[in-house]
Amino acid sequence: MMTVNSPKNSVLLDIKQIAQILPHRYPFLLVDRILHLDLQENHIIGQKNVTVNEQFFQGHFPGVPIMPGVLILEALAQTGGILVHQKGKTGKIAVLLNINRTKFRRPVVPGDVLFLHATGQHLSDRGGRILAKAVVNEQLAVEAEIGFALVDKDQL
Repeated sequence: MMTVNSPKNSVLLDIKQIAQILPHRYPFLLVDRILHLDLQENHIIGQKNVTVNEQFFQGHFPGVPIMPGVLILEALAQTGGILVHQKGKTGKIAVLLNINRTKFRRPVVPGDVLFLHATGQHLSDRGGRILAKAVVNEQLAVEAEIGFALVDKDQL
């Protein structure tokens, strides 16, 4: 487990390492890298590069592509799932339980780089809650409180 802070532009986990942690695969693996991880502060920062060739842009406002808000929330939840894994909850999958206090502040469009911040508020053997925010160009794009249940992988 990593317990160190990362210098601003270094990569702690790349896409290959993320794929070993999360069960998601294309087109639903929405975190490209982990840039920061502080297990004592329960904080993680991931990155998602938004490109015009993403499959969802074909049907989500063609001609005026906007990343669907539910996919931004999924990227935030996946970042939180990596934090939970790094906190020692291996052999379990964080399954979405609820989303509260969500606000969409600005659209996310091709060319944007999403910085996915997740801070653990509560974590137990059964589940937990994270506060999450997606930031683009130092502007808040989405904020949410995300609750999850921890389920044994063999139960799914």
